Amino acid sequence: MNEAKPSHAHPSIFLFLVLPFGVSGGFVTVTLAYLFSKAGISMEAIAGLSAATILPGVLKFLWAPLVDAFLTLKKWYLLSGIVTAAGIFCMGIFPIKESSLADLTIIVLITNMAASFLGIAVNGLIAHDIPEEMKGRASGYLNAGNLGGSGLGGGAGLWLAQNLTNNWMSAAILASACLLCCFGLLFVNEHPSTIRDTRVIKTIENLLKDVWLTLKARMGILAMALCFIPLGTGAASNLWSAVSGAWNASAHTVEFVIGVISAIITAVGALLGGWICDRVDRKIAYIIFGLTLAICAVAMAYCPHIEIMYIIWTSLYAFVLGASYAASSAFVYEAIGKGAAGTKYTVFASLSNFPIWYMTLIDGWAYQHHGPNGMLDVEAGAGVLGIILFLILLKFLPSTKETGNLSA
Repeated sequence: MNEAKPSHAHPSIFLFLVLPFGVSGGFVTVTLAYLFSKAGISMEAIAGLSAATILPGVLKFLWAPLVDAFLTLKKWYLLSGIVTAAGIFCMGIFPIKESSLADLTIIVLITNMAASFLGIAVNGLIAHDIPEEMKGRASGYLNAGNLGGSGLGGGAGLWLAQNLTNNWMSAAILASACLLCCFGLLFVNEHPSTIRDTRVIKTIENLLKDVWLTLKARMGILAMALCFIPLGTGAASNLWSAVSGAWNASAHTVEFVIGVISAIITAVGALLGGWICDRVDRKIAYIIFGLTLAICAVAMAYCPHIEIMYIIWTSLYAFVLGASYAASSAFVYEAIGKGAAGTKYTVFASLSNFPIWYMTLIDGWAYQHHGPNGMLDVEAGAGVLGIILFLILLKFLPSTKETGNLSA
């Protein structure tokens, strides 16, 4: 008699499970930022509030081991989901005035720290419950959900705030939506941990060993390389608003194309990119998407500098960038295996912000000294350089039988 295959979650479930992660940031950076700016609060003060959403994402590798070492992934998700929802609701209670900013900043920090725990738990669930041949699609849904959550927290949150009588109502609706996402856990399997032991010291030892096995394995080294080389960063998208004048794009066009529409296009690109990554070698997919981003940059530079070209090329760039996001996540899931998956994914995710940071600075320098075409040429050239470096590493890095996964 044939043994039945174990069931697993459908990748689409993770689109819903990760929504609160995006909502918590989008509500602050779009809804609250807009309301406070309309109230006459200084941009410096608003920037400080928005920065509070970023800090937990930078530091989350410090507490990621807690998720892998204690409790279960589902319990971590429930706890962090409840705190995230409560934090979003609390944000809506504070009056929109400058005296609220100090207390509100603390709430934002706590909420986004809780959301980071939620994200770590989701990454662990994907690593353990999604089979290898479907992790590309799971990566696509994950990135689409993150972007969708940001759009929900920002766009929908702002619309609700403008059309309801009290600010707390919009926050309450978004918080309720985040709580409903917890029901997605019913469709995900919790798998036994391979690193936990009755002794805390042994658990920590197993975790560190698992991380080390991953980092020294061939796939781990390749994934680490992608965290530093300028391939698929999409850094130019951080400057689309600033360079829009060179294409004579109106403020309305920039708001429309670079705002909600861009998030939707990027999410669709992530879904397609994830689907592709389950059908071709993920390393090759990432290279192709990175090369396509470079081609988009060059094409945008040398096509006529008119508004319609701005719309076409920034939209296409956003689409390919979504596919690149999915490929990056799929590549990391392939590299980390199982074990301390939340910790390992978080390490790579944190480091992957580094090339986005330095390429944004380089693109800004290039624009200042060589104009918009120079900026796009530099962006494309860096992408091609990244491909060359990655191909060299692929050629000369010896194959290894290391799986990067502690199975016992």
